[in-house]
Amino acid sequence: MEKTLGIIKNDPWLEPYETAIAGRHQHALDKEAELTGGGKMALSDFASGHLYFGLHHTDKGWVFREWAPHATHIYLVGDFNHWEENEKYALKRIDNGNWEIKLKEKDLHHGDLYKLHVYWDGGQGERIPAWATRVVQDEQTKIFSAQVWNPEKPYKFKKKAFRPHTDPLLIYECHIGMAQEEEKVGTYNEFREKILPRVVADGYNCIQIMAIQEHPYYGSFGYHVSSFFAPSSRFGTPDELKQLIDEAHGMGLAVIMDIVHSHAVKNQVEGLGNFAGDPDQYFYPGDRHEHPAWDSLCFDYGKNEVLHFLMSNCKYWLEEFKFDGFRFDGVTSMLYYSHGLGEAFCNYNDYFNGHQDDNAICYLTLVNKMIHQVNPRAITIAEEVSGMPGLASKFEDGGYGFDYRMAMNIPDYWIKTIKEKIDEDWKPSSIFWEVTNRRKDEKTISYAESHDQALVGDKTIIFRLIDADMYWHMQKGDENYTVHRGIALHKMIRLVTASTMNGGYLNFMGNEFGHPEWIDFPREGNHWSYKYARRQWSLVDNKNLAYHYLGDFDKEMLQVIKSVKGFEKTDVVEIWHNDGDQILAYRRKDLIFVFNFNPVQSFTDYGFLVAPGTYEVVLNTDAVKFGGYGFSDDTVKHFTLSDPLYKKEKKEWLKLYVPARTALVLKKVK
Repeated sequence: MEKTLGIIKNDPWLEPYETAIAGRHQHALDKEAELTGGGKMALSDFASGHLYFGLHHTDKGWVFREWAPHATHIYLVGDFNHWEENEKYALKRIDNGNWEIKLKEKDLHHGDLYKLHVYWDGGQGERIPAWATRVVQDEQTKIFSAQVWNPEKPYKFKKKAFRPHTDPLLIYECHIGMAQEEEKVGTYNEFREKILPRVVADGYNCIQIMAIQEHPYYGSFGYHVSSFFAPSSRFGTPDELKQLIDEAHGMGLAVIMDIVHSHAVKNQVEGLGNFAGDPDQYFYPGDRHEHPAWDSLCFDYGKNEVLHFLMSNCKYWLEEFKFDGFRFDGVTSMLYYSHGLGEAFCNYNDYFNGHQDDNAICYLTLVNKMIHQVNPRAITIAEEVSGMPGLASKFEDGGYGFDYRMAMNIPDYWIKTIKEKIDEDWKPSSIFWEVTNRRKDEKTISYAESHDQALVGDKTIIFRLIDADMYWHMQKGDENYTVHRGIALHKMIRLVTASTMNGGYLNFMGNEFGHPEWIDFPREGNHWSYKYARRQWSLVDNKNLAYHYLGDFDKEMLQVIKSVKGFEKTDVVEIWHNDGDQILAYRRKDLIFVFNFNPVQSFTDYGFLVAPGTYEVVLNTDAVKFGGYGFSDDTVKHFTLSDPLYKKEKKEWLKLYVPARTALVLKKVK
């Protein structure tokens, strides 16, 4: 009798789809056997294309290789030959559609710019090599070229082995270019010197860096990638990125990158579109070639050469730069023929109705396996909105092998609540359901908002709550009702989201202190301005402004969460909710979380049944130091009161004063 896969044991509702789940699992096993020669090598050995393709310096000089099966002639052109084709720099066709050239030491030099001139039947084109590890843009012409990168003294990592301490995983999502106060593109060095200390001081233990892979258009936020192996030169050199990661490790920060394998930019000169006369070399043919919503190209995950390219890409970033893992962007788009567009995902049949891309599912499963072969402690996160079962379950259990999945329902819920409900209609039962609604066998990253909610055209939580009053009433002593309400709810929203996590918590840089403006990258529509593509740290540093209240609260909130070992693994036990009163209470180990979402009514001696003992307040959103009114005396110890009715349950009454629009965290100390 065949063994039932773990994800089906954990969720009996999946039993009708056992054949489909087992089929996907077997597909991955079969493909793994195919790629590894029946197990003669590991997937991590297969994913080593970056060591073969592209430009490499050897003890005999230089070797360059490219995969271009439809090419008829290829020439290397650059500074070294005045950008003119000649036979000395002509590549030779070798095997499997690959091309190669070997050159002497003196033929290429560090810093030389170069490209390929590719010919095919019926056409020709200038191309940047697909495996280029350094690509730069000319400031005057704006033209991109590959660059020889072979410094005399390459950066050497000081931290040889880094072991991330990410229980729980507390992610600070960031963008290097827009991380500085000045209206410009920030650098790796500036981020390392100015921002890393802030992240550590705030209490986060992981940074998730966006827009690392080279992209032609800065305003794409890094999601229209052209050169998958090249760290963006806008921010500095590869060595400066290595130093940033090395020093982050020295500070105890894990570093993961936002990796884009869901699609690629359509550009042909800079990117992979029509690389050698074949538009489908890397991408699906026909109707599946282009992404209808993103104006981009969709990878053909059914081609072994494409799997080789993408899996090698992950291994390259892990080994060459010592990234600790990846947040995979656009996973929903990969999983479905529809890219998830117009889909409701109402029931389990929507995940197993034959409209899923089994090639993409296979790729995601195998790439997770490969990543953890390279680094068993690596972190992988799926950005996925449909709720596909098994995404963050173990491969052996029939899952796809991600360590975490994003809880994308939570920010959508907060936006909808703030937009559509008056304060009196905020229901604690609904809030608690939304922040704890997840698959028991899959770890999630909870978040109230990420960069998505901060982009121009959308609004951050603080802006939805306070709007234009942020410009006029954030001076301490000048706050009006709207500002007081916004600050109070901002803290409560973050606390209920973070404190109910079952894996990790994410915050986008600046949102922790209520950064007042959206993100809008330089474009024609804003006259190429950097005004909104930066972070105004001076706001949180200015103690005369109310922003620091939110920043200070965020820091203490994380300290409370980290005070409980294995916090994210502890059970979230609901103690009480009353939608009429708008009161919610729940327990995690020795911490009690109490929320009063009621906008006007405070409650005296509000009782909760808890374990007998003495409780102390360890966090209060209404504390004066966090911009609150300070209605409670947090130095008071709270003793439980016995009740003969609940003696058998070993519970007693904890009676509290809970002011309106306030949350308390109490710790059992005796």
